Amino acid sequence: MAFVINDAAPIVSSLGSIVVTIFVLLFVFSTAIRIVPEYRRLVLFRLGRLVGSRGPGIVFTVPFLDKVVTVDLRILTLDVPVQEVITKDNVAIKVNAVVYFRVLEPSKSVVEVENYVIATSQLAQTTLRSVVGSVELDEVLSSREKINQELQKIIDERTDPWGIKVSAVEVKELELPEGMKRAMARQAEAERERRAKIIAAEGELQAAAKLSEAAHQMESSPVTLQLRYLQTIREISGERNTTTFFPIPVDLVQPFINKLVKTGE
Repeated sequence: MAFVINDAAPIVSSLGSIVVTIFVLLFVFSTAIRIVPEYRRLVLFRLGRLVGSRGPGIVFTVPFLDKVVTVDLRILTLDVPVQEVITKDNVAIKVNAVVYFRVLEPSKSVVEVENYVIATSQLAQTTLRSVVGSVELDEVLSSREKINQELQKIIDERTDPWGIKVSAVEVKELELPEGMKRAMARQAEAERERRAKIIAAEGELQAAAKLSEAAHQMESSPVTLQLRYLQTIREISGERNTTTFFPIPVDLVQPFINKLVKTGE
């Protein structure tokens, strides 16, 4: 019986070694194979040296020798915090923005900058303060699209060495001091009053021109004046009006008027 146990011990030891070897191989195999989605890339370093970017699909690596960094290629949305800016005409305002960017070259985004998201955020904040501070308040309010394009151009040029493409920059909110809001409201009200007065003056000018034209027409044709007189009486006389108008021809009273004039002389 003891002879059988002594023969089984080497067999059990061999089976244990095989199982351990299988587990080690499975572990090495699982760490050596990476499945990379379409929207990601793996930046591969071998013994500290850059090998390049890999993916998408199945990527094979050397365990314990290779180090990989995952980079997302989708468009990222970066919210720029509120910045206090003094415009060119010395008006203190608060402004924030949003930046849309993506990684075009994964290797540069890992090698050239420590953290490309934080670096882009800091660059966007300083650029926003610089651009908005170089223009007047009226231009910030009326030419926001121009400011967005200038911000996008500057940030894109600065982040290009990092392998990043900035697709758009949008100024979201603009907060003005309460005193400036009241001043702008008074300015807008005064502007509306000015336009109303100009429109009224233009209407009076056109009406005067038409009246002058009508006067010339009536002067050349006295019957026109008589017809206008009758039309005025008709407009004054309404359905509920108790006053009765009797039109008297001017020719009828003209001799009396002439006689009074001669008597006065």
